[in-house]
Amino acid sequence: MKIGFIGLGNMGAPMAGNLAKAGHDVTGYDMATVTVDGVSNARTAALAAEGADVVITMLPNGDILRAVAAQVIPAMRKGAVLLDCSTVDVDSARAVASDAEAAGLLPLDAPVSGGIGGAAAGTLTFMVGGSDEAYTTALPLFEIMGQKSVHCGASGNGQAAKICNNMILGVTMIATCEAFALADKLGLDRQAMFDVVSTSSGYSWSMNAYCPAPGIGPKSPADNDYTPGFAAELMLKDLRLSQQAAEASDADTPMGQAATTLYQRFVEEEDGKGRDFSAMLPRFEKRGWG
Repeated sequence: MKIGFIGLGNMGAPMAGNLAKAGHDVTGYDMATVTVDGVSNARTAALAAEGADVVITMLPNGDILRAVAAQVIPAMRKGAVLLDCSTVDVDSARAVASDAEAAGLLPLDAPVSGGIGGAAAGTLTFMVGGSDEAYTTALPLFEIMGQKSVHCGASGNGQAAKICNNMILGVTMIATCEAFALADKLGLDRQAMFDVVSTSSGYSWSMNAYCPAPGIGPKSPADNDYTPGFAAELMLKDLRLSQQAAEASDADTPMGQAATTLYQRFVEEEDGKGRDFSAMLPRFEKRGWG
């Protein structure tokens, strides 16, 4: 396929590179000067989109997505797929999809899970919203960039799935860190704690696959001084999106709100910025009741 790729950052660059390695004709654009093996560079986003079968965007937020979409939609040929892999608010995803459909395009919102490592290895998971036709067209690309894609329904549902998933992740990571900090104060060995919880009703991905305690369980960012696999500020972004969606849809998410407040404090008032989201554990280690 002929592919335009807008946004060649930490995630977009390796994704575009994997598509080029697989033999696709990829033209990229980024505000910064970025070189990706096998990817040619365009001077503007619109030029990257011209004549493409699929235009992929990987952008920081909904406002930027809307601005880029306004540039690329008029440049795209009718019947092409506009595939947004950014994590943005549901309203922006649906607004861009509506504009794309009005222009005769096939929109998909397909935020990803798996982080920078997954982007480089081609093992991302895509949560996809949009039509069956658009999903079928893009499926071969999902299979190159990732290990799994799930079609979640209509436009916006990919974003909805992502923020619901990450709200659970944020809440369970906080609970896991709290439990380790409590175990420490109760004199319970961390390895014993892990051995019990990881095989009992308290098990979770946060405990079993991404344990926040150094030297416990499979290797994780905790074993590398909390160098980010998934940065705390990105977790905060996703939690804020979950609460924005909850307010817009009149959903009651008190645990999601509590997690948002804690990560906001951790990132903006404490030492969380630039650290992995599991670095909540040393934060709780240093704090007492209240």
